[in-house]
Amino acid sequence: MSVTKQEAIRKGFPNMLRTVIEIDQSKCNGCGICAMACHEGAIEIVNGKAKLMRDDFCDGFGDCLPTCPTGAITFIEREAEAYNEAAVAENKRKKAQEMPSHCPGSMSRTISHEESAAPEAEPVVAAQPAAAASELRNWPVQIKLAPTQAPYFQGANLLIAADCCAYSYGNFHHDFIRNKIALIGCPKLDNTNYAEKLTAIIRDNDIKSVTITRMEVPCCGGLERMAIEALKESGKFIPWSVVTFSLDGKILD
Repeated sequence: MSVTKQEAIRKGFPNMLRTVIEIDQSKCNGCGICAMACHEGAIEIVNGKAKLMRDDFCDGFGDCLPTCPTGAITFIEREAEAYNEAAVAENKRKKAQEMPSHCPGSMSRTISHEESAAPEAEPVVAAQPAAAASELRNWPVQIKLAPTQAPYFQGANLLIAADCCAYSYGNFHHDFIRNKIALIGCPKLDNTNYAEKLTAIIRDNDIKSVTITRMEVPCCGGLERMAIEALKESGKFIPWSVVTFSLDGKILD
């Protein structure tokens, strides 16, 4: 008995001839845009490349297709498991629960900065300070969006920074982004493992050094661990260092 795609999906038939996506690994640059565009969670980044993890998570509508900057994603018709809406919903529920609800690093705090008392004097109109120039040299900067290979990685001093560092440390651009290629991320908010993509970036490019900047909060330790894992997995011996900032903008080590 033949059934339509809609009937198979509704009845939960395990296999059928239907349309799903296919990812050309030779064209994929591991940017991760498709994984974010896939509302069903069918795509993940594995070893620096996008991969369709489960047929039954792919609805065949192709929300990921127009986002791919390299044209690596196409539609194909093949034997595949029927789309499983219940499994997708359960997967979304589990991923939502994986993010801790009470992280010490999320505690609300007010940060006060000491100000030196100025001597009494006639009021003057203060001159506006000149705007600091941006030192950013690459785009995108989010680890999830960054390609694994780009011209700016060649001969680069790589900065892997937690998102909050630039907001805590006032001179971050001048002291840390200057003359570096910057990649930023937050493993707590992104709920992903950056190690595979960072490994590919370090392994496949001529990286001269790696600087890791993080906040003192515990969740930032994840970024440090992933970056160090990537350095080890790359098989290269590259100078690297870790800089930790306090919540009030001081360098702790």
